[in-house]
Amino acid sequence: MLSLSKHERLSLFKTNMRLRKLNRNIHRDLGYIFFFLTIIYGASGLALNHIRDFNPSYIITTSSFKIQDKLNHDELKKSEIIDLIKQYAPNEKYKSHYFPESNLLKIFIYNGNMIINLDKNEGLLETTKRRPLLHAANYLHYNPKKLWTVISDIYAISLMILAISGLFIIKGKNGITGRGAVLTTLGIIIPLLFLMSYYWKLF
Repeated sequence: MLSLSKHERLSLFKTNMRLRKLNRNIHRDLGYIFFFLTIIYGASGLALNHIRDFNPSYIITTSSFKIQDKLNHDELKKSEIIDLIKQYAPNEKYKSHYFPESNLLKIFIYNGNMIINLDKNEGLLETTKRRPLLHAANYLHYNPKKLWTVISDIYAISLMILAISGLFIIKGKNGITGRGAVLTTLGIIIPLLFLMSYYWKLF
C-alpha cells in the first residue's frame, strides 16, 4: 500500500472538498432551475397515470333536454338551429351541423356538440372544457414543438445528474456508504421486481 506524504494527503483532501462543493453546487442549481418543470411533469404524469379513471385534459359534461316544438328534417333552417343552441346551450356558438340519420340532427358547437332525435324531440348536449392547469401541463408533457423536445431532453439529462449528484451530498452514516446505500438499493429493487414479474415474466 502506497504511503502518502502529508502534503499529498492535504492536496487530496482539498481536491475532494472542491469536488464535493462542485457536486453540491450543481445539485443545488439544477434543483432551482428545474423546480417548476418538475412540478409540471409530476402533476401531469400523475394525471396521465389515471387516464382510465378520468380525462386528464378535459372536463366532459353531458345533459339531456326536451324540445317543445316539433322539428321537421326537410324544413329545418340554420336560423332555427342557432335558436336551439341559444335555448339549450346559451353559452355556446354554432359551428356546423349535419344529419347522420334522417331522424337525427348533430350540431357542432365550439365546446362540444348536440344530438337531437327529431322523432322523440329529445336532445343530448355534450360539452368539453379544458381542465385548469392540467391541460397546459399535459400539453407540455406531450412535447408539442421541436424546441420543447430539446428542452425536455435537457431536463431529462438534468434529472439524471440530479439523481447521481444527490447520492454524494451527505457523508457519514446517512450517506451513500450507510443508510443511503440501503435506500438506494431499495429504489433499484422495486422497479426490477416489477420488470421481472410483468415484463420478463420470470415469476
